[in-house]
Amino acid sequence: MRILIDCRYVRIDRHDGISRYTAGLVGALARLHAERSAGGARINTERSAGGARINTERSAGGARINTERSAGGARIGTERSAGGESTNTERSAGGTHNGTGRGTARVGTEGTGDTIELLVSDRRQLAHLPSDLPWHLIGSPTAIGEPLVARHVRRLQPDVVFSPMQTMGSWGRDYGLVLTVHDLIYYRHPAPPPQFAAPIRLLWRLYHLAWWPQRVLLNRADAVVTVSAATASQVAERRLTRRPVTVVPNAPDPGPGLPRAPRTGALVYMGSFMPYKDVGTLASAMPALPGHELHLMSRITPDERARLTALAPGGRLVFHDGASDETYRDVLRGATALVSASRDEGFGIPLVEAMALGTPLVVTDIPVFREVGGDAAAYVAPGDVAGFVRAVRELDEPGVWEERSAAARAQGRRFSWENSARVLLALLERVAAARAR
Repeated sequence: MRILIDCRYVRIDRHDGISRYTAGLVGALARLHAERSAGGARINTERSAGGARINTERSAGGARINTERSAGGARIGTERSAGGESTNTERSAGGTHNGTGRGTARVGTEGTGDTIELLVSDRRQLAHLPSDLPWHLIGSPTAIGEPLVARHVRRLQPDVVFSPMQTMGSWGRDYGLVLTVHDLIYYRHPAPPPQFAAPIRLLWRLYHLAWWPQRVLLNRADAVVTVSAATASQVAERRLTRRPVTVVPNAPDPGPGLPRAPRTGALVYMGSFMPYKDVGTLASAMPALPGHELHLMSRITPDERARLTALAPGGRLVFHDGASDETYRDVLRGATALVSASRDEGFGIPLVEAMALGTPLVVTDIPVFREVGGDAAAYVAPGDVAGFVRAVRELDEPGVWEERSAAARAQGRRFSWENSARVLLALLERVAAARAR
């Protein structure tokens, strides 16, 4: 089975939610594939004392791959006559990549017959993806030709394609397709993310004016993935698809295994400052919490910074304005709690990141946070400033923080990219098998 993963939403600078979801799943799929391949990998190889040469030709797809390896290094070249694309990668004698290139040799796995390959729209995306997986360069997912992208993908002869979004073009496909719905937030909160260009923001608003465009896209797939049971329930409530829906949760990124730091008064917020996130409720609670400071990790505009500061007279706000992963982790592993006043989410990745480090949660009482946080969280009604104050103060009572920290670690162990990858791989195999019948 030949599986293609759409990695075109991977950010070239720093991950957002969809970018992290893609990279996390691909990394786990690569590890799972390597485990299944152990002892059974078969590559048509002619070995000599000086090196090895691998030749693969795909006449049906119009692609030819030639790899020559010598004692001094390796060169992998790909020529795709049908797509008019070419990729070249050179590796040094030490076997490491000398930049952003990746190899494109297809590896067959004896016993499973599976291959996992990546679709990217910018070579720089490969820096966030496993270096040992084949890849193909196609158009951007926001390009005008995206509705017809299947015409290019089908030349690669996949059995099934997985996209971490629901907008991948499907006209003219002859392969299995699995699309993803992360949330339905923007139907209730229609303001588009500010980083998008004006034409994209306009299309965004038009798309979210009605449910039927979503139904058209999802029903053109063979199956649909959501990141939470809460989102799956919303999809069912709105009858957005006739296709089977499978939950493939988010997970924390594998960390360096750092122990808990000594507990501090830090309250950590990681997320955007979109209106539905209601960060103002958190800021408004801070004057009543003199022993704590609110760490706001994400990039923030001067106007939003001024607004939040005005809401917290005498309270302590720490604006990191785009904290590094290292800074975020260091503050989080000693924090009193991770906090969120969000009124709507599809999952809540910071919750599982905090729980993995034993940091308790103080979050709004919405279904998806109940699903993710379990007994590790204190739940507060949306917009309830006094409720957030009480929940944080409760953690300062003897033994409460320690109990919640242990609960956080226990709940956090439910989420891993490996578990999610196994669920996704089983789904992709079912879709491919159903189409083969």
